[in-house]
Amino acid sequence: MSTAALSRSAIRPEHPLAVRAVRHHRHRAPLLRPFVTAARRTECVEYVVAEVELNDGTIGQGSAAETVAVTGEDAASIAAALGGPLRAAVEGRRGTLRELTRAVAGAAPGASSARAALDVALHDAWARRLDQTLVELLGGRTGGQLPNDMTISLEDPDSMAQHAREAVAGGHEVLKIKLGGNIEEDRRRLRAVVEAAPHARLRLDANQGWSAPEAIRILDSFTAEGLPVDLVEQPVPAADIAGMARVREATDIPVMADESVWTAADARRIVAAGAADMLNIKLAKTGGIGEALAIADVALEAGLSCMVGAMMEPRISITAAAHVAFAHPAITTIDLDPPAWFSSALPFGGYAQPGGRLRLLGGPGLGLDRLPEDADPAPPG
Repeated sequence: MSTAALSRSAIRPEHPLAVRAVRHHRHRAPLLRPFVTAARRTECVEYVVAEVELNDGTIGQGSAAETVAVTGEDAASIAAALGGPLRAAVEGRRGTLRELTRAVAGAAPGASSARAALDVALHDAWARRLDQTLVELLGGRTGGQLPNDMTISLEDPDSMAQHAREAVAGGHEVLKIKLGGNIEEDRRRLRAVVEAAPHARLRLDANQGWSAPEAIRILDSFTAEGLPVDLVEQPVPAADIAGMARVREATDIPVMADESVWTAADARRIVAAGAADMLNIKLAKTGGIGEALAIADVALEAGLSCMVGAMMEPRISITAAAHVAFAHPAITTIDLDPPAWFSSALPFGGYAQPGGRLRLLGGPGLGLDRLPEDADPAPPG
């Protein structure tokens, strides 16, 4: 856990937790329509729910969705990690939250989504045992609201325009536009969205789809046309930190790092290179809440702001991300719309989103009902 988070949560002592059992179960949830980026196409989400049961019967939950194109994990590998080294790291063990989450962090290298699922389950159980909302134990607040965007996935211009109209009609003021690929087609896509939703604020996400010269050229054209673009996310490949710095220097549009930042060490490298104005924090990349808050600490010290985003993940993961978002002053923006794409609304609780603005509902831990093991079950094998 980050230094800032520890100092904020020090208002109450760390209560030792005794972990009786770690369980997991797989689920499969179709999407209402395909989700398409420059890196992947998703029509159905396979995900795994992790449960931690404490000796007093308290149960906490977390979840992880397969995102092979980003983290390299599928549902089978996530389940294997949760049922193998991660379970072995904490089941039957007694320790503080810090000790247990450190054990999780070191137990399954290369399985960041699986680690995040168990880390969140431990945090949920900890807060439920104390009968407190997780965000408050992390030093944050439950009363605020943040505008949540709606993603317009990568399709032909007419389809993207129609989805933009629907999102604005549903109350969303901010649209996240997936681009990346053919530059001329990207221009047509963005123009169609602007024509369909002229008053919406736009966030662009290339998902590593441009080279630095391509990014500079297309962003300059958007600026020249006066398009209402708030930021551009990961315009170049993740490893090209120098290229991202060139893009940032050449354009007036703020640049956000996403795939380039997984850890606080990554954040420090990006800050040192002057490569980004903002950092996108995702629990599936950081492997847990502590590292997520540590990235936000780096940003705060450097005078940068952060977004909390997500993969195409279920409501449990999104609710955990929302608690993180409201827990740190450097986090000013969210991109947490995935549950709106799911055909299932389970589990209930956690947060509400009236008029496109997300607010936490309160309640112990994440404030969610438990997800039944047989809800949206994944097929065997």
